[in-house]
Amino acid sequence: MNDGVVFTTLERVCEDSITALSGPPGRTHDDATMRLLEAMKRIQEHGRALEPVVVGFASVYHHFDFDAETPGNGYRTLVKVVRSCLFHIIQKSRYVANNCRGAFFRVEHNALELEAYCSALCQLRALLYLAKRILNDNESGQLYSSDEGLSQSFAREYSSMHKACFYGRCLGFQFSPTMRPFLQTVVISMVSFGENYKRQQSGIGMAALSLLTSGKYVIDPELRGAEFERITQNLDMDFWKSFWNLTETELLSGLASITSNLVQVNLTLSAPAVTLRMPLASDPRLSVSVSPPVAHWGPGGVNLRLISHVLREGQDSEELLAFARSDGPPLSFPVGFKPQKHPLSPWLIIHFHGGGFVAQTSRSHENYLKSWSRDLNVPILSVDYSLAPEAPFPRALEECFYAYCWALQNSHLLGSTGERVCLAGDSAGGNLCITVTMRAMTNGVRVPDGIMAAYPATLLTTDASPSRLLTLIDPMLPLGVLTKCINAYAGMDFQQAVVPTGELGTLGSLSRESVLLLSDLTQGMSSWFQSFLDPSSSTQHLSNGDKAECHSKNSDEQLAEYPEGFEPLRSEQLAEIKATHTPVIRNPFVSPLLAPDSMLKGLPPIHIASALDALLDDSVMFAKKLKGIGQPVTLTVIEDLPHGFLSLLQLSKETQEASDICVNRMREIFQKLIMGNCNQNILKLEQMKAG
Repeated sequence: MNDGVVFTTLERVCEDSITALSGPPGRTHDDATMRLLEAMKRIQEHGRALEPVVVGFASVYHHFDFDAETPGNGYRTLVKVVRSCLFHIIQKSRYVANNCRGAFFRVEHNALELEAYCSALCQLRALLYLAKRILNDNESGQLYSSDEGLSQSFAREYSSMHKACFYGRCLGFQFSPTMRPFLQTVVISMVSFGENYKRQQSGIGMAALSLLTSGKYVIDPELRGAEFERITQNLDMDFWKSFWNLTETELLSGLASITSNLVQVNLTLSAPAVTLRMPLASDPRLSVSVSPPVAHWGPGGVNLRLISHVLREGQDSEELLAFARSDGPPLSFPVGFKPQKHPLSPWLIIHFHGGGFVAQTSRSHENYLKSWSRDLNVPILSVDYSLAPEAPFPRALEECFYAYCWALQNSHLLGSTGERVCLAGDSAGGNLCITVTMRAMTNGVRVPDGIMAAYPATLLTTDASPSRLLTLIDPMLPLGVLTKCINAYAGMDFQQAVVPTGELGTLGSLSRESVLLLSDLTQGMSSWFQSFLDPSSSTQHLSNGDKAECHSKNSDEQLAEYPEGFEPLRSEQLAEIKATHTPVIRNPFVSPLLAPDSMLKGLPPIHIASALDALLDDSVMFAKKLKGIGQPVTLTVIEDLPHGFLSLLQLSKETQEASDICVNRMREIFQKLIMGNCNQNILKLEQMKAG
């Protein structure tokens, strides 16, 4: 794309609009027209300043790609977002120039539209200046900043920068057009839910009350954006857990089931807390003990969900039904209907769901799991691991590893021979796919035959990177929410958490003091382990209580270095970003991107599908690291879809195609189509439509 042409076009249409709006000399203008003229002039100013910056990034961002055939990294994405904003402005400016003198031209509406995009362009200009600092400070090819001061500067900027413009009229401009109605629905639902948060209502009652109050946010985009900014900056983790878990309610999950594929098996199970004996991968004649999860509150079982498009041998056996949960639906079929029982499948998918380690279960992800089971004709076992902050690291990892071993040992009951096993997960679940496999290698247990990780989190820190800058504008993953999830999983809020009391093992009656002692031991062991990986790290971390300060625009301390005469818009509602300094986040089993090469050698083929989101650089850097040590890995960058696109499977053609990419990668794993350091060209959805 010729950026010079884009900026020349922007300059011309702005000039045409200004000329058309100004009219003959001496003409007086109303307030809305004056605002529209001022917005066009400011857009011109931003465009002139942005052109050399964008051209500069475009000349170097290819150096940060996974490889020449897979263009994709945070710098590219930032430039793409700026271009998308410019295209919207050019389109709207042309409309103004051609129609501003018409009888039906709405001056006020168009002034509000272009003021919003002018504000968005101003903030994107600030992000590019911050990205330029990262580019100048980093080593060649490195996307994440090792400068703690730079990361803190970014957190301070996020705290004070205006964000509401990205959640009002400009919402979702960077994504595929089919995403915008969905994103608008999500944002309106969230702000309506936030308005009624903490009222004494049930989940369904809260949803109904939110529906009644949502109308004002539909008709007033500015109010919607301001309220969304307030919510994402300062509401606590309980709010996010409550909102995300709305998808777990009977009403919403029932509606989702209506549109999803029918399956003959959808059974909730519980793997009991017993020690497993697993054969050693190197010598099956020997075995190793795998203990049940114990972190934080003692031994306990693991909840699971078995999904199968068709009924297979073992899935209706008394042996499997003995593991069925009493609170789940029984395995039953319509009267007079007896499905044909299919033989064991040679394949098995073990799935770990996303949700930031803090929310949701397999129930929220049934939609695409049912589709996968049908398309691949394979049974799927999804793990309902315990969630933070009640269950911080390493509880979820322990439960997922235990479930993985239990599935290998009981695959014949799940409808599979276990000949080929694939781990699959999205976001937090993608992280768990990788770390469970690392845990299997360290324990000498058989590793899966491959991993399919969608937009995985491989670096659970708040280190600055170009894609992390997108948290300023991302409605699905703002920085305030991302840091809350990281802090919860790292255990920074564990002492305030409520320890689960149901379905515990023999240590279920542990006192609070004993639980806190276990937490301290976990933190200490992580610090001890980290000291061997990075001896200097122990002196580089601050106490857990430290927080990034919130600065107003009148702060004496300079937030960031901007060109003279430029200052981004500041928010009146400052965010509180609690810095994550605990050594736990640099544990390789939390942040696999930081794992030494020796811990990654021997991983099976890993297929990564990334989106236009804050975790893109996680995917790129992890894929490059694996490639550098000779590990088989592919990376697919899907440009126009947001974080969480798998859960939007049936929303549009683009999300269906993205899910198909993941299905095809799993099919390659099952069919042993193992490619060494292979590549995948970036999939531009516009080209896919044309094809």
